[in-house]
Amino acid sequence: MGLINNIEVRSLESVKGGTVDFYTPQSSHETMLVQIPPATVEDLFVHRFQTDQLLVVRGSVVLVVLRNRQYEYIPLIDAQPTVLKVPTGILHGAINLSSEACVVVNAVLRHGTPHERDYQPIKPPFPYDLELAQAKLTEVNSSTNPQLLPVG
Repeated sequence: MGLINNIEVRSLESVKGGTVDFYTPQSSHETMLVQIPPATVEDLFVHRFQTDQLLVVRGSVVLVVLRNRQYEYIPLIDAQPTVLKVPTGILHGAINLSSEACVVVNAVLRHGTPHERDYQPIKPPFPYDLELAQAKLTEVNSSTNPQLLPVG
C-alpha cells in the first residue's frame, strides 16, 4: 500500500503449507495483545521512543492519525492481513465502530525508555468524522468480501 505521512501500511507476505497460510513474523522488542472494545472511540496518544507495528487478528478498527490539523482514517480488518507501522511522534487513536471487540497484535520496536506522558490520552482538538471512518472501513470490507451477484 505504501506510506501515509511516514506511516507504513503493507500487506503481509504468506507461504502456503497445505491449507494453512504462514505469515511473515514482525521483528520486535516486545509483543502486546491489545483488545479494543466494541463501539469505542479513543482519544489520541503519542509515544516518543516506540514504533508500533499493528496487525488486526480479529475484527476491525480504524486508526486515526492527526497530521497538519487533519485526520487521516486508516482501516484495518482481520480478513486482510496488513501491518500498520506507526513511528515515534505521531498522534494517533483507534475507533472500533463494530459491535464486536477488535484484537490487535502490536509488535513494538523500542527506541529508548518510554516517556512518562507516552500513554496519556490527549483530547482530540476537533471531533473525528465517524461517518468518514465508517465509509473507509466499508470500502475495505467491500474490496475484501465482494458481494456475489445472482447468476441467471
